[in-house]
Amino acid sequence: MQYDYLVFIGRFQPVHLGHLKVIEAAMQQAAKLIVICGSARQASSPRNPFTLDQREDMLRAALPTEWQDRVFVVGCSDRMYNDQQWVTEVQNLVDKVIAVDTLSLGKSEAQFRIGTIGSPSRRHTWYLDLFPQWQRVEVADEPGIDASHVRQCLFDDNGAGFAQSAPRLPHAVYSWLQQFRDGATYAQLAEEYRYIQNYRKAWANAPYPPTFVTTDAVVIHSGHILLVRRKNVPGKGLWALPGGFVNGDELVRDAAIRELREETRLKVPAPVLAGSIRANRVFDHPKRSLRGRTITHAFLFELVPTGEGLPKVRGSDDADRAQWVPLFEFNRMEAQLFEDHFYIVNWFLGQI
Repeated sequence: MQYDYLVFIGRFQPVHLGHLKVIEAAMQQAAKLIVICGSARQASSPRNPFTLDQREDMLRAALPTEWQDRVFVVGCSDRMYNDQQWVTEVQNLVDKVIAVDTLSLGKSEAQFRIGTIGSPSRRHTWYLDLFPQWQRVEVADEPGIDASHVRQCLFDDNGAGFAQSAPRLPHAVYSWLQQFRDGATYAQLAEEYRYIQNYRKAWANAPYPPTFVTTDAVVIHSGHILLVRRKNVPGKGLWALPGGFVNGDELVRDAAIRELREETRLKVPAPVLAGSIRANRVFDHPKRSLRGRTITHAFLFELVPTGEGLPKVRGSDDADRAQWVPLFEFNRMEAQLFEDHFYIVNWFLGQI
């Protein structure tokens, strides 16, 4: 074998025949394969409908018995606004898998022949260039296979055309997805998918796709962060930062304060909130929102302790609940946060 370990990074939403083609190539060139599933702890959405465990179930169901012990599956968080955090997590995952596999914590990664494997398209696998220490193995894409198209067939018209995806999927995965369609999670995701499609139709006739401008408030008080729970789709039931769309007649900062007070009933005067802003940043990842191109201006508010405890809050407007959450607890809530809000907070906390 040319390699001791090859590393295959993807989202596998869902596993399709293109993925199996890469895995087959890896089995021919490496003793072991480490499959790293991205978006491992994001909340379920039409773009990321399957949990890490579900994706491993699909993958294991599609693999021949003789490959099972040679394939490791682990999950990696998204780090939308910090590539180096993401690279570090991937490196740590590879190091831990090798340590467990070899039953030796003393060996360094450099003692093994490690490579990455994936598509030759830099457009889809540009992130592999972030690992120059690992030789890159390229496997030609399987024509006509696109996970986003499979998801579209899965949710369009409640999956009426899902059978079209059968030729693109391993039989075991197609059967798994058919069972998934019978569950409550599918029904909730299908509702959200319909909402997003109708939302996009509302501006489909515009001369060009609009760019939406929103604000989000990261409010910190005595080791707690203020969150709201979303009342409506998309993201119904998920926790989020207080925020919303900017009105045409207001400044972005004023919109952040207005939305914060509307959604939480926070009884702190607007001038005090304005004086509590410690930082702000634009978050503009192109895929941060399924509703369309949405750029948010996030503001960090640090409220000064007064001896009266945490200010009272109450969910209102688009939120059915508002709550102060201890920061240590927030760090375990990645899978419960809407869109990229966990990563926005993560960025600000790194600046405090």
